[in-house]
Amino acid sequence: MKLQDKGLLILDGACGTSIQNMDLPEEVWEGKEGCNELLCVTAPEKMIEMHLSFLEAGADIIETNSFGGTSIVLGEYDLQDRVEEINTAAVNCAREAVKRHGSGWVAGSIGPGTKLPSLGHISVEDLAAAYKEQITALVNAGVDLLIMETAQDILQLKTVLITAREVMEEKKIDLPIMISVTIESTGTMLAGTDIAAAAAVIEPFNVFSFGLNCATGPEDMLSSIRWLSHNWSGRISCLPNQGLPEIVDGKTTYPMKPDAYASELKSFVSEWGVSLAGGCCGTTPEHIAQLKKELTGTTPATREVTS
Repeated sequence: MKLQDKGLLILDGACGTSIQNMDLPEEVWEGKEGCNELLCVTAPEKMIEMHLSFLEAGADIIETNSFGGTSIVLGEYDLQDRVEEINTAAVNCAREAVKRHGSGWVAGSIGPGTKLPSLGHISVEDLAAAYKEQITALVNAGVDLLIMETAQDILQLKTVLITAREVMEEKKIDLPIMISVTIESTGTMLAGTDIAAAAAVIEPFNVFSFGLNCATGPEDMLSSIRWLSHNWSGRISCLPNQGLPEIVDGKTTYPMKPDAYASELKSFVSEWGVSLAGGCCGTTPEHIAQLKKELTGTTPATREVTS
C-alpha cells in the first residue's frame, strides 16, 4: 500500500530523548558532544536499534536522525563539510531498520536550524543554499518523504518548501512533504505567526500534511488542532511533547505517561480528524506502543472544512 493510501499513520517518538537514554561511550562523539546527527556515522548500530524500537512499537513512519543536518547547525561543531556524509548515513540507518523490520516508511527530518531569517540571523539565499545541500543528500539517499518540523519562522518554512520543490523538480521526482510548525503557549510561532497565517502560506504548496509538533503537550495543541479540523482541507498531523518539561535532579524530564498521551491523541483522531499521530520530546517506544494500541480500529473523524 502506498503511503498516500493509508488512512491513519503513526509516526515515531523522540530521537533526542532516545539518545539521552543510551549508554554511549565517549569516543563516539569525537569531541562533538551534543551533535546527535554525528552518531549516524560513529554509532550506526545504535541508531538502527533506536529506529527499530519504534517500528516494533507500532510506528508506520520513522524519521531520520538529521534534524540538525544543515551546514548551519553542523557548522557549530565544525562539521559543515560533512553534510552529505551525515545525512546519507542518517537515511541508511533508518532504511536498515525498515529492512530488518520488514515494513515502514522513512521520513527525512529537516529542522528549523538555529538562525531565523525573519529576525535577521541569516539571509534567505544562504538559508536556501544550506537546505538545498541537506535535502539533496536526503533525497539521493532514498527517503520516502520529507518532514519539515519544529518550524518557528514562516519565512524559514517558505524557504525550505520552495527549495524542496526545486530539488525534486531537478530530480524529476515528487515526494510527499509533511509540514509541522511549533506553536508556543502564547498561541503563535516563535516569530509571531498564528496557525491561520501559517496555513495560508503553506496551502499553495500542496503538501502531504500540515500540523504541529514540540513546545507543548497535547492539551495545549487542542485549539490549533480544532482550527485545522475546520479550516484545513488536507491531512492533519499532531506530534506533541509529553507535557511541559520539568527539571528533576538537574535533568529535563517530561511527565506525561503513555496511557494519558495515547488517550489524548486518540481523541484528536476520533474527534478532530488527525490522521498522522506520533510524538516529540520525551516520547519513548512505550508511548508509541500505547498509541498503537489505542488507535487500533480507530478511524479519523470526517471533517467539514468551512473555508
